Amino acid sequence: MLAFELLQQYLGWMRDSRRASEHSLTAYQQDLTRFLGFLTVHFGEEPTKETLSTVSHKDLRSWLADENTKALNNPQLGRGRHTQDAAIRTRRRRLSALKSFYRYLALHHQVENIAPTLLNTPKVKQPLPHPLSQEEATALAKDIAIIDQSPLAQSRDIALFTLLYGCGLRLSEALGLDWIDLYHAGLNADGGMLRVLGKGNKERILPILPMVAKALIQWKAQYPGISEGKNPVFVGLRGKRLNPSIAQKTMREYRRMMGLSELATPHALRHSFATHIMQNGGDLRTIQTLLGHASLSTTQRYTLMDETQLLKIWEKAHPRAHQDKEI
Repeated sequence: MLAFELLQQYLGWMRDSRRASEHSLTAYQQDLTRFLGFLTVHFGEEPTKETLSTVSHKDLRSWLADENTKALNNPQLGRGRHTQDAAIRTRRRRLSALKSFYRYLALHHQVENIAPTLLNTPKVKQPLPHPLSQEEATALAKDIAIIDQSPLAQSRDIALFTLLYGCGLRLSEALGLDWIDLYHAGLNADGGMLRVLGKGNKERILPILPMVAKALIQWKAQYPGISEGKNPVFVGLRGKRLNPSIAQKTMREYRRMMGLSELATPHALRHSFATHIMQNGGDLRTIQTLLGHASLSTTQRYTLMDETQLLKIWEKAHPRAHQDKEI
């Protein structure tokens, strides 16, 4: 079997069984297509299943070196620390795609090759979250409707952004919801529970606040015919599942209108959810569960952010903060 056929099967499996986001699928498809293109040139023929099983650690390093060389020769790329960080993230993504592909091949096509596991994944410094203030997040969930004149879009956007902030969902998780996920544990005006399928196909159950439930019920009333079962919760004006780019565009227009930072994105509402819970006494383990983090170290970024914010407040407010340290 040709390697490109295996790639298409892998992408279908990622989409249907692993419920990978469109963003991840596009990135993985691009990276793995380039990988197979490299193998075609490297071996002088189109790669097959047998080729993939015999690729060596040296071959994989040659591919990564080739990609780095192409990036360095790209005049559109700048230089400096930001570019270095981007290069590390790109390499991490390529390795993630490659290793995921080979895990699939081993599981479904009996392709055994340890070469990808011998490649070291570079570490990258995780940026601190950029949450909105409680006032900004609350206002956004309420006022986002000013962006669109359509009553349908207004009701949908209020429900979507209220859900992002009220439940701390990733945008892909929110847009992947079906109505059955909301009514699985009973949605009513007092709240309810929400079933979410997150990264790695991991399911978690989240409480729905009354304000979120109210927004969802009002949005449901706009589409009584399809707001049940396996139909998507958030749809565009043509009734299809809402594209993430529409929500991102709405957020861009809102932050321009309100003078918010460019860091105010749909994902910033997830950061705001976690940060505001922590500021009001929530513990790390609870936040980890609510966010669906596999590792507690990922959640611990919010403690670092809180300490950084505390230092800024101290430097601004303490009477000795701006005096010479020498006594």
